[in-house]
Amino acid sequence: MISLNINGKEHEVDVDPETPTLWVLRDTLGMSGTKFGCGAALCGACTVHLDGEAIRSCCTPISAVESRKITTIEKTTDGTDRVGAAVHAAWMKHDVAQCGYCQSGQIMSATAFLASLTVGALPTSEEINSAMAGNICRCGTYARIHVAIAAAASTLV
Repeated sequence: MISLNINGKEHEVDVDPETPTLWVLRDTLGMSGTKFGCGAALCGACTVHLDGEAIRSCCTPISAVESRKITTIEKTTDGTDRVGAAVHAAWMKHDVAQCGYCQSGQIMSATAFLASLTVGALPTSEEINSAMAGNICRCGTYARIHVAIAAAASTLV
């Protein structure tokens, strides 16, 4: 049995320790918000937070996250995550999503980035680009993503 803390709740799963975290979240625990994209940590669709840092869950074995704090997209929408609420509001205001498939990964990368900033700091354009560099959007909504992150940051100062 592997013990997990996901979105503040304890879970025990009986899976092979090498199973990617993504598949435990989706298939074992039924948390379908985290998406499969490439399976090689290149696109960012499977991004979750591990102890507050954005990671790619498709290539992270479940044994590597045992007893650490995992946060998924579901937590950013439950009303208890200030940064998540700001990002979601900015996403809606700036009409970021087109097809939407990559958005959970985009939002998870954006929230980890914004949460890492010094209180009161506004990110530069270069910092936003750097933080989001590992996330691919097939629809090409990069400009709207960038604007939404800057807008969310301005509401958090």
